[in-house]
Amino acid sequence: MGPLRGVLAAVLALALPLQAAAEPAKRERLMLAGPAAAVSFPLLHMVESGALADVADKVEFTTWNNPDQLRALALEGQADFMAMPTNVAANLYNRGVPLRLVNVSVWGMLWMVSRNPGLKTLADFKGEEIAVPFRADMPDIVFGHLAERSGLDPRRDFTVRYTATPMDAMQLLVMRRVDHALLAEPAVSMALRKTQSFPTSVVAPDLYRSVNLQEEWGRLLNTAPRIPQAGMAAVGAARLDEALVARLEKAYAESNRWCLDNAQACAALAAKYISMLTPEAVADSIAVLPRHYATAAEAREELEAFLGLLLARQPATVGNKLPDAAFYGPAP
Repeated sequence: MGPLRGVLAAVLALALPLQAAAEPAKRERLMLAGPAAAVSFPLLHMVESGALADVADKVEFTTWNNPDQLRALALEGQADFMAMPTNVAANLYNRGVPLRLVNVSVWGMLWMVSRNPGLKTLADFKGEEIAVPFRADMPDIVFGHLAERSGLDPRRDFTVRYTATPMDAMQLLVMRRVDHALLAEPAVSMALRKTQSFPTSVVAPDLYRSVNLQEEWGRLLNTAPRIPQAGMAAVGAARLDEALVARLEKAYAESNRWCLDNAQACAALAAKYISMLTPEAVADSIAVLPRHYATAAEAREELEAFLGLLLARQPATVGNKLPDAAFYGPAP
C-alpha cells in the first residue's frame, strides 16, 4: 500500500497546480456590454446574481445602441465581453478588432407580423407592402433569400419599405402605416402588446404573430429550424485569457438557461436595466425563443453556412470573407 499511496500523492500534487491554473485571476473590474435584446439578458443576470463575484470585485453592464458604439467599446478596451449579432462579430473580427466568439445563444428572433391572420408562409405575402429594417443587412438578407427559395423575386413580388431600425418598422405597423412588417424580438412582442394583441387579450387582436422565419429557414433549406443569430464575444485582452473565457462561457450558459426557465423574473430584470423594454413584452419574447445553445466551436458548422449566405449576398456584412478558425477560439 505504501508505494500506491506514494503514487496517489504524486498524482494529486501534479493535479493541484493544474486545478489552480484553471481558475481565472481575480480582477478589479469586469465590463459586460450588449444591445437591448435577448442576447444581453444572461449578462444582466450574471451581474444581478453575483455569479461572477469570484472573477471580479466589480462587474458592470452597459448598453450599446448602434454599431459605432459597439465598435468603440471593443476597440478602446472599454468592455471585456460583449453580446452582439454573429455577423457583426465576424465583421469586426475580419476588420482587425481583437475579439473571438464565445457562444451562440440566440437561434431565432425574426418574425413576420401582420394584420391578416391568414398568412402562413412568405409566399402568402406576395404583392403586399412590408416594412423591413436595416436594408441590405441581416434581416433583409434572410428575408430575400427565403423569398427566393419560395420561388419569389423579393424586388418585384413585394413592395419593401425599408426603415432605419426595427423600432421604426414597429411604429409604422402600430400606427397603421403598413399592414405587415419583418421584426425581431423583442420588437415583435412590443408591437403586439402596444396594440393589445397579446395572447391573453379578450379583444380580437389587431396584429398577429405571422410567419416564423426560423421555421421557414428549416423548411425551405431542409435543415434545423433555427438561425445562429447572436451570441457573446470576448474582446481585447480578455479573449486571450482561456480560464476567464471558460468561466464566463459557463456563467453565461447557466444564466441563459435561467432566463429561459424563469421568463417573468428575467423580463423584470431586463426592464430594470433597459428602460425601453417592458417586462410583459420581454416575457412574451422569451417564451418564443428556440431553446438551443452552443459554444462557438459547436456552432461553427451552422454559423459558417449562415455567414456564407450573408457573404454571397452582401459581403460587407461579414467583412468580405469568412472568419478563420481563431474566431471560434482554440480547438476543443
